[in-house]
Amino acid sequence: MTHRFLVTGAAGFIGSHLSETLIRSGHEVTGVDNFDPFYARDVKERNLAGLRTLPGFRFVEADVARDPMPLDGVEAVIHLAAKAGVRPSLEDPGAYMDANVTATARLIDAVRRAGLTRIVFGSSSSVYGNATPAPFAEDQPAVLPISPYAASKRAGELLAHAFAHLYPLKIICLRFFTVYGPRQRPDLAIHKFTDLIARGRPVQMHGDGSSERDYTYITDCLDGILAALDWTAAAAPGTVETVNLGGGERVRLDRLIALIARALGQDARIEHHPDQPGDVRLTDADLVHAGRVLGFKPRVGIEEGIRKFVDWYEEVHGRQSRASRRAG
Repeated sequence: MTHRFLVTGAAGFIGSHLSETLIRSGHEVTGVDNFDPFYARDVKERNLAGLRTLPGFRFVEADVARDPMPLDGVEAVIHLAAKAGVRPSLEDPGAYMDANVTATARLIDAVRRAGLTRIVFGSSSSVYGNATPAPFAEDQPAVLPISPYAASKRAGELLAHAFAHLYPLKIICLRFFTVYGPRQRPDLAIHKFTDLIARGRPVQMHGDGSSERDYTYITDCLDGILAALDWTAAAAPGTVETVNLGGGERVRLDRLIALIARALGQDARIEHHPDQPGDVRLTDADLVHAGRVLGFKPRVGIEEGIRKFVDWYEEVHGRQSRASRRAG
């Protein structure tokens, strides 16, 4: 059976992959994106290039915080649009509140006014801050975020609880743990480190390399989102759920850099820098609840995922990358 879904942030990394997956599963997608200038528009246009050729995809350029949403005929909303990035949120926190909190409130309100009930909300592992004991479980308070970005995502979760309490909505908040894979945002560590090492340029490593992250490969993330979408179809009205989507392994920063260098067949030149404000020392997803609620279990480990990412990078940038290596 064909269903129609609204995906906000459809031109982004996760949103474009999700839209493709839904369409190839026989569904229709209305994608919304405002091409926020956080990174170049042409990157997002490339993300959309394949989607625009697929029957069943409709794209609307709009700002979730300001413009009416195209909800006609839609059965569920996957809200991935957000102003991303921990460190940039320290420079312009007001913009993050507008894009991540105001926009979320207006979208949920528009959904309930349209008579819809099903929402999947893309949250973040950043909400756990530095005070949550590892591994991070969803029943921890998560009340001490250490960046405006983290605070904005936690606020979005609280809005979901408030709306679902008042109206018969079914909302699931997915706490993404550093999703990576083909088309990952160019500012994120794996993409940035890969590009620098491939070009023979030094990698800026903040701290002593002992900080750890739980990295989630894009196909595992998509499995979790699709399961969450199914959850919204079966849940009781007025229900909110919060679920971690992680890769199931803590990876040290120095190991991550070494894995990328090995996959590229290059040596990594490291520039050491102090820790940056707003960055957490550790992310570590407890996946027990995700397994129970969604049947979620990650399948792609960090070594396989890095190899896949580097293969994609070299396919896209291969000629330029090889030329840089010869010059080095």
